[in-house]
Amino acid sequence: MIRKGDISDIDAILNITKSCAKHMIKNDIYQWNEHYPDRGSFINDAENQELYVYVINSEVVACISLCLHMDEVYLPVKWKTKNDNNLYIHRLAVHPDFQQKGIGKILMDFAEKYGREKKFISVRLDTFSVNKRNLKFYESRGYERLEGIYFPKQSEYPFYCYELII
Repeated sequence: MIRKGDISDIDAILNITKSCAKHMIKNDIYQWNEHYPDRGSFINDAENQELYVYVINSEVVACISLCLHMDEVYLPVKWKTKNDNNLYIHRLAVHPDFQQKGIGKILMDFAEKYGREKKFISVRLDTFSVNKRNLKFYESRGYERLEGIYFPKQSEYPFYCYELII
């Protein structure tokens, strides 16, 4: 079940993201670290009503943030659509114990449906260029890979920007 996330979910969410980071590091994917994602980002998402969680048997096992504003790091990107009325996906995470069960797909279906219902013109996101599974996942959903951006506190490698016109 998907529901709005709130401040009381943040400890569970941080446990999920830390578990995901450890899982990725085991696979030589250094996407998340002690700097990101952080508690402040999730607090902001919850306060802005942009945080959603996936719950199984009253346990939060995944999260996604559906954000309305464009972060400054995206300004130089040559997007397919105007920088107006776009939905931004951030911090999609599924606890490793629950991965490969379709939860990421369910959350993305939810995000895209939300975008259509709210009349956004596109859905935008970024993902780590070294995370081949994520690249394949988003491209299989019709997202177009655009250009790379850098988050120096996270990695020396780029994060690819993606956009889906809806």
